[in-house]
This record gives sequence, structure tokens and C-alpha cells, in this order.
Amino acid sequence: MTDPVVGLTGRLTSPIRGAGTLGEVLVAIRGGTELYIAQATEPIPAGSAVLVIAAHPGRVVDVVPWIPLGPDSLEGI
Repeated sequence: MTDPVVGLTGRLTSPIRGAGTLGEVLVAIRGGTELYIAQATEPIPAGSAVLVIAAHPGRVVDVVPWIPLGPDSLEGI
């Protein structure tokens, strides 16, 4: 069974400075918001939008940078 946080997007509240370092991500889940420990293979600055791609015991998640598609992102197509 997949953890319900996998596939959700969130915003980093503290940066991930590179592989092997940890940050924090705020994710909207279960009708509220929850903080998770975040790790990534590349540096990601605080305030960045991220996608949760895996979950591990202890509320640790793997994230990748995420670029949200807004209503104006498809102009001209």
C-alpha cells in the first residue's frame, strides 16, 4: 500500500542543501497541513514547490522540484 503523502505537492519550509542533507516540507493532507522531513538528491531552496515521490518510516519523504502549472502557463498553445 502506498503512503497517502506520495504524489502530493508541498512547499519547503527549510532548504535542502544537497544529497544527504535534510529539510522540511509542509504538505496539505487529510484536511489540514503536516510537516515532513524532506530529502532530495539536489539542493532545493526554502519556499520552493516540491513533489513527494517516496515515503519512509519516521515521516521522511523524498522530494523533487515541482513547477506548478497555472492557468497562464498554456497560453499560445
